[in-house]
Order: sequence, then C-alpha cells, then structure tokens
Amino acid sequence: MRIKDILSTESMIMDLKATNKEDAIKEMADLEVKTGIVNNEDEFIKSIWAREDESTTGIGGGIAMPHARNKYINKARVLFAKSKNGIDYNSLDGQPVHLFFMITAPDGADNTHLQALAKLSGLLVNPDLVEELKKAQTPQEVIDLFENAEAKKDAEDKAAAEKKKKQEAAKAAGTSKEDEKPLIVGVTACINGIAHTYMAQEALIKAGEKRGIEVRIETNGSEGVKDKLTPEEIKRAKGVIIASDKKVDMPRFDGKELVSRPVVDGINKPNELIDDIMDGKASVYHASASDKSDEGSSDASVGVWGKIYKNLMSGVSHMLPFVIGGGILMAISFIVENYMAGGPKNPAFIFLNSAGNLAFAFMVPILSAYIAESIGDLPALMPGLVGGYMAAIVNGTNGLQVNVQAHATSPAGFLGGIASGFIAGYLMILLKKIFAKLPKSVEGMKPMLLYPILGLLFIALIMYYIVNPIFSSVNFFITGFLNGMGTGNLVVLTTILAGMMAIDMGGPFNKAAYVFASGAFANDPHSATAAVMMAAVMVGGMVPPFATAIGTTFFKNKFNKEERRAGVSNWILGFSFITEGAIPFAAADPGHVIPSCVLGSAVGGFLVGLWHIQVPAPHGGLWVSPLANHIWLYFLATIIGSLVAGLVLSFWRKPISKDPDE
Repeated sequence: MRIKDILSTESMIMDLKATNKEDAIKEMADLEVKTGIVNNEDEFIKSIWAREDESTTGIGGGIAMPHARNKYINKARVLFAKSKNGIDYNSLDGQPVHLFFMITAPDGADNTHLQALAKLSGLLVNPDLVEELKKAQTPQEVIDLFENAEAKKDAEDKAAAEKKKKQEAAKAAGTSKEDEKPLIVGVTACINGIAHTYMAQEALIKAGEKRGIEVRIETNGSEGVKDKLTPEEIKRAKGVIIASDKKVDMPRFDGKELVSRPVVDGINKPNELIDDIMDGKASVYHASASDKSDEGSSDASVGVWGKIYKNLMSGVSHMLPFVIGGGILMAISFIVENYMAGGPKNPAFIFLNSAGNLAFAFMVPILSAYIAESIGDLPALMPGLVGGYMAAIVNGTNGLQVNVQAHATSPAGFLGGIASGFIAGYLMILLKKIFAKLPKSVEGMKPMLLYPILGLLFIALIMYYIVNPIFSSVNFFITGFLNGMGTGNLVVLTTILAGMMAIDMGGPFNKAAYVFASGAFANDPHSATAAVMMAAVMVGGMVPPFATAIGTTFFKNKFNKEERRAGVSNWILGFSFITEGAIPFAAADPGHVIPSCVLGSAVGGFLVGLWHIQVPAPHGGLWVSPLANHIWLYFLATIIGSLVAGLVLSFWRKPISKDPDE
C-alpha cells in the first residue's frame, strides 16, 4: 500500500481556524466524523486526549501528530491540517505547531495500512519535506509532495538493500571492512506504535549515516517487532540506544553501554544520543533478576490458559508446514493413483506419497519440540523433539520400533506429542531451578552437559513408562469413535467446526477447530471421517472471504470504495482457504460481519456432514477439489454457505449515505 492510499484531499484542512490545542483537536475530529473516518466523535476525542495525557504528540519542529487506534475508527487515514499562525500545542520544544497529522487506525487495521502509516511517519524527519509542506497551498500539492518523497525513499531503501547485500557477500568472502565501522544498535517504541516509533528509527539511522556510524534500529510498533537485532549485532555494537515509551526486551543488552530515553528524544535529539555512546558517557547496563524474568511475568498476566494457548500455538505454527506440505503431496499422490496408469505402483505415486509420509513423520516431533522450546527456551528443544518422536513410535517388546505416524497405529500420536512438549518444557524449567545455585565456575556445564543428559533421560522415562501407555488408550478410543460416528453425530460435529472457523477468523476458536481437524487427519490420512472434518473446516474458512466478496460485488451501496476494493481480492483468498481476508471487514463492523459469517460457515459445515464430503488434504481450499469424493457437492456446500453469509450481511447492513473516497 502506498502513502497516497491513506491520504485524501477530503481529509485536509489547509487553514485551521482554531487558535488553541482544544479547538484544533475538535476541528480535526469534526472533519474525521464528516468524512466517515470516525463513528463516535466524543469517544474518539477522549482517546486522543488520553494519548496527549501520556505525553504530548507535539514532537517539535512545528509538527504535531495526534493519533489513536480503537473501535471508534472506521479506516486508516492521515488527516493533514495546517495553521498559518501556529498553535500552542504544548510541544516538546515549546514552539507553536504549524503542521498537524492526525493519524487514525481501526483496531483491525491490517499490516499494509500500518506499513504505509509507518513510512509516512518516517518521511517527516526530513526537514526539506516539512518546509515544502508548510508552503503547500492545495491538498493535491500535499499528496504530490508525499508521493515524491516516498518514491525517493523507496529508491534509497533499494540502494541500501543492494549495498547490504554486497556487504554480506564481502563479509562471507572475508574482504569486508564493515566490521571496522562503529556500530550502534537500538530499539524504538511508542505507546500506540504508529508514528513516533518509525520516526525515531529513521532519525537515528540518518544521523548515524552523516557521521559514518552504522546504526541498526529494531522497532516495536503496531506491526510487532521489525528489523529484530541479532545476537551478533548486539555483541559487536559499541553501545545501545533505547528510545522508547514502553517496555522492551532488555536482558539481551546485559553488559553493554546503554542510553535509555523517551522516543521523542530519538526523533529530536538523535545526535545527542549517539554522542553519549561514542563519547563513553553512557553507563553499562546490567540485567537484574526481575529483568530476566520479564518474559515469564508477562505470561503470568495473561493467565494459565493464555500461557497454554501461546505455547501450544508455537508448536502448531512450526508443525503446520509439515502437515500442509506433506498433506498436499500425499493428496497429489492420491490424484496420481486414481487418474494415472499403474495406480499404487506408479513411480510418481510412490515418490509423492513417500515424501508426504516423511513430512508427516516429523509432524509430532516438531510440534512437541517447539511447545517445549516456547516454555523452557532452547535447552528444552531436544527433549521435546525426542519426546515427540517417542509419541510417534511403538513400544515394542524388543525395544523401540519405528511407526510412521501416517498409518495411525502410534501409541500416543498427536495428543501424546502435545503432552510430551509441555512435559519437556516444564521439566527444563525445573532443572534450571535445581541448578540455579551451582557455582559460576561450572555454569558452562549446564547447557552443554546437565540439561541435555538429564532432560533426555527424564523425558524418555516419562514417555516410555507413563505417557505412551496412557495416551495409547486415549488415541485409539478417539480414532475409533471418530471412525464409527453416524451421520447425525458427524453433521453436528462438522457444523460446529465450520462455525468456529468464522468466529474469530484466525484467532483461538479458528485455530482450535483447524488443529482438531488437521490433527485427526494427520493421525490417519486414510480416515474417511478425518477427510470429512477437513472438508468442513475448509468450507467454514472459505465462507467469510467469499461472503464479503459477494457483498461488495453485488451490493455496492452497502460498502465504501475501500471495502469494495478489498472485496475483489477476497474472491482469490476465499478460493485459497485464506480466512484472514475477511478480518478488516469484521474489525470495522463486527456486529454484522461475524454473526453473518458464522451462520454461513455453519450452514456449509452442515452440508459437508450431511453429504459426507471428503477432502483428504489439510489445506488448499477449492484448489484441491479434485481430491473430493463429491467434487460438485464440495463446491455447492461452499457456494450455499457463502451466499447465506453474503446475503444476510448485505441485507442486514444499512446503505452508506456518502463515500468520502468518491
């Protein structure tokens, strides 16, 4: 997304009438409501003032950037306003503000909007651009100035990327002189993470370039952590600059010279911060015990179930490529088997099926390993991996006999892998506590000797004698129950699973439904019931993007220009089983979008169970329809569910009175 997409001539005030801060915010908020950007002016103004109470957004240099991100905002936009005489805005430098950038972002703003906002913010550290904006007479001039500045910045970024690539190549060849240049690393972050974060990053990097100093800045913004610092960079750095208004990951900087200041100092005083590092004025940072436990304490704040979900999703996210890659290759092998000569003896079938099965064999060990790593850090990875592997093999009378997970005869299986991951993770935490008071002289023994040996020993004992015997019964019971389900029970299950896919479109409910179905499928890809569940969750996940695409295509008067543009791409996203395409619609209008989509998805899932539609693939949407036992019914279930959701949504919503983008 380009900067021009978040600017609009409708959202510009070329001559503010206000003479004080309160009236300026009110005048800008009035226009935000008039143009449809804000849906509740009083609450919006309260959120703007709440941000101002934390610290003024008058950053100095005649610029103010009031901003908010909440449910009272309909779309991402930057309102530009200019005051000829200037307004006392309680700026950091005490000078009047002439240029205002009121930045708004809805709760569900996607990364493309946030990236555009970040880029615009970064451009405002350029004094030449600021002076040209002060002279601009028309809204179109303002847009043209930003477009030109953006094009120049893109060219600079491209040149910097090429330069970095050459430097990395030279470093690999041993001819680089880059390590001779002083390096300063840092982190920038502000409360909302929309503007100041990226302005401070840009200002510090540019200040370093002018002085021949390499500056690497990690941003903790609204998109999450970007440009993350590596341990090698931190180790090589002369010092660290923290320009942040919120908590950042600090223990990694233990033993480094460090300057910690508000984010606005990164914008307005980058040279001063760099001087403090280069002149040795910064003090050495030492991480305290509370700092080192920050990660655990932050986990505690989300509660027990929040921690369990976080750790489980860490394992699932690493496991899914194995499920999807292996599952799709196996699915293609079934097509080869069914439609090409030779059947199961066809070389292409044998190769593809073997490759898919190999990926599946890694699925449970990877799941377990990364659950463990999420809990107990890197030392827990190996015990978790071995525990997961033991969950995917059979306890034989003559030792351990390998059992490929895809054949559904493992004693512990998918559930045993989850159990082994949590056991290995908390086992490692216990070992760390036990050895916490060992003399520092033997500190190096812990990760290299004690943790691997004892971790492996205990997880092997627990898996062999406790987890595998218990979960063998559980696993076989669930597999037998699913395979023996009658049509009535199966319809209820598929209706629930498909409906869950649309509740939060990628959140905990969506993930729980998908993991349940994909886990059953991975445990036995030859199970007809597992294939029905996979069809149900895929139909349930395809309905929301299709529903919004239907609404924006056939009921244009119910959606604004930006929504109609997003709706076009949702035809492809829906076809590909990418539910997230509907998230911006759900975030902007959850009261209408979510219930409509849940209803449509549930209808689609109901039809899948009723018609016993099977799709033996864990992903792919309608692209894998050739694998379905009833291809046209698979399409029909998706179409009916999408029409139900799309029509309910479109008739439910009121027509928009006027689209400010048109």
